[in-house]
Amino acid sequence: MNHRPEGLSAYIAVTAAYWAFMLTDGALRMLVLLHFHTLGFSPVQLAYLFVLYEIAGMVTNLSAGWIAARFGLAATLYAGLALQIVALGALTQLDPDWAIGASVVFVMCVQGISGVAKDLAKMSSKSAVKLLAPSANGGLFRWVAVLTGSKNAVKGLGFLLGAALLATLGFSWSIMAMAMVLALVFAAIVMLMPPGLPTGRKGAKFSEVFSKSANVNWLSAARVFLFGARDVWFVVGIPIYFYAVLSDGSEAGNRAAFFMIGTFMAVWIILYGAVQAAAPWLLGAAKRPEGALIRAARGWALALFTVPAALTLAVWMSPTPQPWLTAVLVLGLLAFGALFAVNSSLHSYLILAFTKAERVTMDVGFYYMANAGGRLTGTLLSGLTYQVGGLALVLGTAALMVALSALAAGKLHVEGAEVMP
Repeated sequence: MNHRPEGLSAYIAVTAAYWAFMLTDGALRMLVLLHFHTLGFSPVQLAYLFVLYEIAGMVTNLSAGWIAARFGLAATLYAGLALQIVALGALTQLDPDWAIGASVVFVMCVQGISGVAKDLAKMSSKSAVKLLAPSANGGLFRWVAVLTGSKNAVKGLGFLLGAALLATLGFSWSIMAMAMVLALVFAAIVMLMPPGLPTGRKGAKFSEVFSKSANVNWLSAARVFLFGARDVWFVVGIPIYFYAVLSDGSEAGNRAAFFMIGTFMAVWIILYGAVQAAAPWLLGAAKRPEGALIRAARGWALALFTVPAALTLAVWMSPTPQPWLTAVLVLGLLAFGALFAVNSSLHSYLILAFTKAERVTMDVGFYYMANAGGRLTGTLLSGLTYQVGGLALVLGTAALMVALSALAAGKLHVEGAEVMP
């Protein structure tokens, strides 16, 4: 019982670094969204701020798997942390006297750097689970769920932290404080990282990134639509809707709205993370064969579809904001978060179950490229659908994308799957 599995120390160090990164990532998103909304940016302009972040994520994930296979996981983790520090430092140079167009372009570029940083760190952390964690008796699913769930709980705290920092320190000082703290974490990780992470292989070819596994490809397609369905309301639509309902336009009203929106987003992410961590228990993963988990992916997606479909109907029935509608939206989106978490955790396990150890960084990188593609699609549609059709169109689009995710998940097959014992 006192034996520490080989590689556990490296896994703990990677997880700690990922937690620190995701805390700043969540805080930065909330700071940027609320700060620029108060400056008068439209929903579409707000969505533009995050577009390059998602595009960079797609490109990074496609290449990060090869980079990690070639140079090692520690190198990609360090690069992710360092680039996030650079992005935070650059954002402190934003001049409030710049024109809106110049500000949009500058923040887009900085967010692009942050997007590269995040997906380097994510790919490193998720791949480390496959290589370092024990896989017997459902162990792989449990370790994946713990990493993913705890990461999202920390990111949820980051949303709350970002809103609180904006209301107390203001935009620039908040960014500088986060940059300094992350720099200290980065220095500690570099000095204290134990051995255990693979160092890479010189013969890795970039063409190996593209998977020949039908299961990996269909799962990646399901991931595109799943995360598109979340971000189509999460990025712009719901925060701006709640701001319109909660703020009276005064400085005190704005601060109160910041705290309430930040609290809701934080609670949503923390709930999402907690359910993710509990997903192996909820699914009975230790007692169910992998084939049953593969077949469960479509059923859980169909269960998720019912939530945005019902919320779309509720908003359509009440085109003007009502107290009961706000309560229904809060409860409904929390239910969406719980079901979404099970779907996401199941996907995160299946991608590691489908891949082989020698291809893990390649397949995980490709899969998270699809993940970033879904977030990009959702981000673009979030501002556009809210501006064109309001919250009803936002939620209706989310329901459609979940349905498409269920169709893709239905293509997964047990025969020939590279599942873990």
